[in-house]
Amino acid sequence: MYNINFDLPISIHFIGIGGISMSGLAELLHDKGFRITGSDMKTSLIIERLQKTGIEINIGHRSSNISDNIDLVVYTAAIQPSNIEYQTVLKKQIPIIDRAELLGQLMKNYKYPIAVAGTHGKTTTTSMLSHILLEAKTDPTLSIGGILDKINGSIKVGNSEFFLTEACEYCDSFLKFYPYIGIILNIEEDHLDYFKDIAHIQSSFINFAKKIPKNGYLVINTDIHDYKRILEEVPCQTITFGSDQSKAQFSYGNLKYDQKGNPSFDLFYQGNPIKSIQLSVNGTHNVLNALASIAAATALNIKWDAIIKGLESFIGTKRRFEYKGNLKGIHIVDDYAHHPTEIIATLQAAKNYPHNHLWVVFQPHTYTRTKAFLKDFANALTLADNIILTDIYAAREKNTGDIHTKDLVKELKKMKKEVYYFPSFDEIEIFLLQKCYPNDLLITMGAGDVKIIGEELLNG
Repeated sequence: MYNINFDLPISIHFIGIGGISMSGLAELLHDKGFRITGSDMKTSLIIERLQKTGIEINIGHRSSNISDNIDLVVYTAAIQPSNIEYQTVLKKQIPIIDRAELLGQLMKNYKYPIAVAGTHGKTTTTSMLSHILLEAKTDPTLSIGGILDKINGSIKVGNSEFFLTEACEYCDSFLKFYPYIGIILNIEEDHLDYFKDIAHIQSSFINFAKKIPKNGYLVINTDIHDYKRILEEVPCQTITFGSDQSKAQFSYGNLKYDQKGNPSFDLFYQGNPIKSIQLSVNGTHNVLNALASIAAATALNIKWDAIIKGLESFIGTKRRFEYKGNLKGIHIVDDYAHHPTEIIATLQAAKNYPHNHLWVVFQPHTYTRTKAFLKDFANALTLADNIILTDIYAAREKNTGDIHTKDLVKELKKMKKEVYYFPSFDEIEIFLLQKCYPNDLLITMGAGDVKIIGEELLNG
């Protein structure tokens, strides 16, 4: 395995540089004096941002993008071995590592690397903790899987011993990390194109927790089934959080919602109330994300004033119940939810947001996920008043022909739900303009490009 000397900048090429994590790492290394080039299949706002910093990016993957003066190549998990650039790198015998390996090597350069893991909530929790670290004037380096307004992007290069990043379990990527603090928010079935079953997933999270050194901390949610099994396996110190005050060190009580649907709660430690906190983001799930952030911050000896101010100033990240605008009295929100549990959390949060009728435009994400959770998706979506479905967003997958959005339509109709399917965004937009009324709440939902629908409606 190629080991990078971060004190001696080299030339690095990124295959798939347009991804949120890849782009952030490219920007971070560019800032440290590395010569960065990259390629991606299509342009985007992220690509344009990188190009403005001076990074050379080619649109389209081709052999000629791999020049002889490249010292190292980094690729994303979405890149297949058949990719022409990947093949050219092997032919030229240029050192190559994946994104997770690069991130893991980066973490070794910091005294306090923090990795946020879990099936759901990684981006929001990482962003909440980022706010706390910034409020505490720790000058951290941040790598976030979403756009955070406070740093005007997904990356911030700091000059301290603090490094904060998300830790994705897909393909066991997080097993290449070296955290001082590891956070496990939840463990559920997902990414079944890689994992065999929930037992395989739980085993991976246990191995992630084992990566934490004895003097480090595991911050874990006691709402996780069989969480004690993980505690028994790890050598490090542990801090717990969760909804049950009898199990968790950090928990909550006296939960209330304001007129915008944002929760306030009393923070409990060891069963005793110690602080009152008002969040500026929707949903009970974000109370748990806040508890995880608080627990990690206390392990880092962050003062309470910075913790409270950091949390209360956090207004969310892009694509996490993001308010997009008002169209003739119709409130339009966009959300990244693409797993049944995430859909339930988002739609339950929406119940506390003032509205008449709740419309959801859901874009299923990947064929394997849609097939694996078909009935669960249907059950989750029943929380909406009106449901519109798009075609499945393939992402990294190819159409196997054994699953279609119409299968989800059938499941929802069995449940007596009003559901509509349209093969094009244009048809959906026309339908919404005809059917939505003032004070309705419209959520575009999914990890693909479904947000375009709300943006085009607002732009006329």
